[in-house]
Amino acid sequence: MDTREPEAFEAFVRARYRALLGFGRALTASPEDAADLVHDALASTLLAWDRVESKGDPEGFVRRAMVNRNISTWRRRAHEKARLASVDPADGHPEPEVERAMVLLAAVRRLPARQRTVIALRFYQDLPVAEVASYMGCSEGTVKSQTAKAMVNLRAALTDNDTEEVDRGRLPG
Repeated sequence: MDTREPEAFEAFVRARYRALLGFGRALTASPEDAADLVHDALASTLLAWDRVESKGDPEGFVRRAMVNRNISTWRRRAHEKARLASVDPADGHPEPEVERAMVLLAAVRRLPARQRTVIALRFYQDLPVAEVASYMGCSEGTVKSQTAKAMVNLRAALTDNDTEEVDRGRLPG
């Protein structure tokens, strides 16, 4: 690593950290897990910074590392799925829009991990199908089928008013 590379990496982190953290939250449904995911991905990026920077898409590399790490994590921790579903939107009495967002987010958290990842990439990050497929290391058809399955699961989990929000592609975020 030459002497200017640490500065380039630091500038990248300063510029993109918040966006990466938001992406991590969408992937994991947990601020703590999101921070861990971002930090792990940035650590691996730093180790390969000269190669990553030369390819011209460091954010893509970090996002791909985050998706891969998240997939590995939820494969190892399938038993924690119940913990992610334990959101009680009835805590307190939030405003109706906030309550709807909480109900929808709780429904997203109950999705299987792969469907949750597709929803995070497609709707929270507003990425096209091809890019989601690239990040997840699967075909575009898989992205489409997982999105369709996720939407069916979300519709089944929500009331009629909340289902209208899903149908319009509006997710809390």
